[in-house]
Amino acid sequence: MSTHSVETIKSSSRRLRGTLLESLLDPVTAALAEDDRVLIKFHGSYQQDDRDLREERRAQKLEPAFAFMIRTRTPGGVLTPAQWLALDAIARQFAERGLRITTRQAIQFHGVQKRDLKASLQAIHASGIDTRSACGDVNRNIVVSANPLLSGVHAKVYAQAAALSAHLLPNTRAWQETWLDEPAREDSGNEDEPLLGANYLPRKFKIGFAVPPLNDIDVLAQDLGFIAVLDAHGSLRGYDVAVGGGMGASHGDAQTYPRLGDVLGFVETSAVAAVAEAVLTAQRDFGDRSARKHARLKYTIADRGLAWFKAEVERRAGLRFAPASAAAFDHNGDRFGWAVGARGRWHLTLRIPAGRVRDEPGAAWQTGLRELTTFLQAPERDGSPHLRLTANQNLVLADLAHRDRAAIDALLTRHGIDLHRRASPLHLHALACVALPTCGLAMAEAERYLPAIVEHIEAMLAQHGLDDTPIHLRLSGCPNGCSRPYLGEIALVGKAPGRYNLMLGADHRGQRLNVLHRENIDEAQILAALDPLFALYAAERGDDERFGDFLVRAGVVAAPVTATDRVALEEEIA
Repeated sequence: MSTHSVETIKSSSRRLRGTLLESLLDPVTAALAEDDRVLIKFHGSYQQDDRDLREERRAQKLEPAFAFMIRTRTPGGVLTPAQWLALDAIARQFAERGLRITTRQAIQFHGVQKRDLKASLQAIHASGIDTRSACGDVNRNIVVSANPLLSGVHAKVYAQAAALSAHLLPNTRAWQETWLDEPAREDSGNEDEPLLGANYLPRKFKIGFAVPPLNDIDVLAQDLGFIAVLDAHGSLRGYDVAVGGGMGASHGDAQTYPRLGDVLGFVETSAVAAVAEAVLTAQRDFGDRSARKHARLKYTIADRGLAWFKAEVERRAGLRFAPASAAAFDHNGDRFGWAVGARGRWHLTLRIPAGRVRDEPGAAWQTGLRELTTFLQAPERDGSPHLRLTANQNLVLADLAHRDRAAIDALLTRHGIDLHRRASPLHLHALACVALPTCGLAMAEAERYLPAIVEHIEAMLAQHGLDDTPIHLRLSGCPNGCSRPYLGEIALVGKAPGRYNLMLGADHRGQRLNVLHRENIDEAQILAALDPLFALYAAERGDDERFGDFLVRAGVVAAPVTATDRVALEEEIA
């Protein structure tokens, strides 16, 4: 849909209401009216259809097999055991393929029928969660470093993120009126939107909070990143602020590209809301509303210059950035297994392939986690056991007592969901987007292809004595980047059915993008391209040298020219 159409739909929607109520009641079709397909995204849902069935249904002169994806707003991915159980029950009653943990620390439900949408969202609301702004041209779910080892710092960072998530929500009551049947108010359809504006943002907007040395949220891939800075005593002092990250691109369009954020400087914790408002409203006012592919914050900064944007943010926020602390990251994956944190409380990170929680042969993920969360909410558990969804599609069981470790381990083993103890390093850190059959943008498989490609690459690594070598692999069914593929040491970006662009050379800290190595190749060509590189790596790598770093040092791939480099070069030429 064109940018002009989307902007027109937003402006005439009566603050995101449109004709959703009428569409939901239409018994003739399983779909929504065209404009309402845009508006329902702001409510946390996408209309999709099963692409595996498209041709068959077309031949039968049937409309596509329409259904809906629902996504939660869960800042930082923190859930109580009771909330997990409620979401699990919703998935079993209304959805297909269980629950899915997303790379933005949310839960997605797939295959929800139109007739069940309202009941699903009401059930989600009853659990203390909602879906407002989980999709659409608004601030999306705010991600937060999931590893809670520095418990005091993480608690403060999470509290700021959760408060900011609520602060940046739209003022419209469209969600409550549509899904909870709340009565309209005098200003319904014309609510003031002082932050997002009457037409909301030009495109989606993403915020993340990282706590070094872990970069498990890929903070530089966010439109706005807050990087925690600690004082000499380990207390939270403030944040380095990064802007302009984004993973989306389009094949064959050089005007679109992934970009890592630039650090503007340091602010104290009290300035978080003011800085977030300033960055968001500057993008609201100056973002490109004429071309949706050019509407993200990264392009606003590229077009106007980082110095201009920094000055604009300082003016709007009423502050000056102090010099950044340049906090260092050492890892952008999750750390699996048991770890002890503050107060002697234990945390366990589980590996969940592609974030898909459903029962499969030999791995009863949905049943096992249902039993586990029932165990965690029992009255005899001390502390505040809870769950944290990670931005790498995994699950942390947090704030556990040492005495419960053996029972939890036994439960996980009984259900075959102890991959954190058995999987290879390659498997542990692999990401994949949903792609086919439900994503309308997918050009190739991703989630469904993940097990096969991991197995093939594992076999090659074993041949070269690299079995235990951690390498970050990321799969995406299209170039839009939901699985953050441009930050994978190895990444496959879908180009067509069975064909991918092979991207190589990102680091393992989320601070360097990869580059295109081979274009539009199939599985055999992918493996043939990787095999000699693994051989070279095994023979010539330095001590503790990671694969992506080696490829750059050895000259196999060139270090990428960043969007910031391009802007600086253009300014120098001008």
